[in-house]
Amino acid sequence: MREHDPDPPPPPPGGILWDTAGDVRSLLALPAAFVLQVAHPAVGAGVDDHSVFRTDPWGRGERSLTSVLLWVYGGEAAAEEGRRLRRVHRTIRGTDPHGRRYHALTPAYYAWVHATGYPVARYARRYFARPFTAEEDERFYAEWLMVGRILGIHDRDMPRTTAEFWPYYRTVLAQEIGRNAVVDELTARERPIPPPSDRLAVRLVWPVVRPVLSRTLSFLSTGLLPPEARAALDLRWTPGQERRLRLFAAVVRGVVPHLPERLRYLPLARRARAGERLP
Repeated sequence: MREHDPDPPPPPPGGILWDTAGDVRSLLALPAAFVLQVAHPAVGAGVDDHSVFRTDPWGRGERSLTSVLLWVYGGEAAAEEGRRLRRVHRTIRGTDPHGRRYHALTPAYYAWVHATGYPVARYARRYFARPFTAEEDERFYAEWLMVGRILGIHDRDMPRTTAEFWPYYRTVLAQEIGRNAVVDELTARERPIPPPSDRLAVRLVWPVVRPVLSRTLSFLSTGLLPPEARAALDLRWTPGQERRLRLFAAVVRGVVPHLPERLRYLPLARRARAGERLP
């Protein structure tokens, strides 16, 4: 994007992303999307070398979530958030496990990080909400491309339609994606997750809460990966686990749509939707 080009528009109010991105169910798919991102060796190396996901997962998660919501609901702030992210990523560079140099803003790597949101969100929706129709799927992908432009991803670096997306996706899975240290950490049943606060009450209950949280994140990270991505990563997923995921999803699907707006949508999304008077 050239310096004097107009800012790309964010997804429109009333569109599919305005309906889905800030819904609390979207949080459930984030761990799987992160796993698929870092399964690319360049992205995984960048996260391994530069991210604070181990030492400050709560702060990193909050910042990442706020960023995602700004892309969709931020209005004029969406483009500025995209510029901020590019500034942050300019210094992220190094060597991946295959000895290849990487830079976070290399178009193929930067586009992959964004692209992963589409297949994971689409797959997770099959569990937690009514699946998209073919027309809704095309609109969802078109709006995801709009977000990509906000992030500074050029049109030439992303498939233009869903028909073009799937061959691209399968090629990356076959030729680039693989297990690495970060994937193994994120999908491990036992992770040394630090407590979200230094408050005494939190520290006292954390030895009980942490193992449950760790196993839940492992469960969602693996179970909400599309099957072809799980296969590319050689991640085990049993019929018993699938049954538990479907039971959990049935509860979520039955409860969340009936919650009031203040509980169903994250705060930034709720305020934006209220400003547009969306139902």
